[in-house]
Amino acid sequence: MAKPNPVDPATLDRIAAALQVGTDPASVRRRVEAIERVLERAFTIPGTQQQFGLDALLSLMPVGGSFIAAAMGSYILWEARNLGLSRLQMARMAGNVGFDWLLGLIPVVGAVPDLFFRSNSRNLKIIRRHLDKHHPATVTIQG
Repeated sequence: MAKPNPVDPATLDRIAAALQVGTDPASVRRRVEAIERVLERAFTIPGTQQQFGLDALLSLMPVGGSFIAAAMGSYILWEARNLGLSRLQMARMAGNVGFDWLLGLIPVVGAVPDLFFRSNSRNLKIIRRHLDKHHPATVTIQG
């Protein structure tokens, strides 16, 4: 049986920094932006500039895909709660995820509204507004 090697705490800190697992607002902002990019803008339809993400792809899978996409969108809600967003902002975000979930329940056709109603992008905009107001050091220049 192999003897486990001790892990240097500095190594763990470097790994955590690379994975952005911090709870500071800047780390949360980067995580939420990355999740939104994967869910809403990961791919481009060839020959067009229309982008789509995992959310639209999961909507093609009947019923289960919509639940998975809603669970992934709910993670953004979890991060927003940890940032201290107001109940009204949280309710708007939950409404966005819920509406997207309902649209996704429509078999096959439910993927089309996902191309145009981007709940995760809307939620990211709410989080950005909050962070820009309450944590101005996290502001990034949009390219």
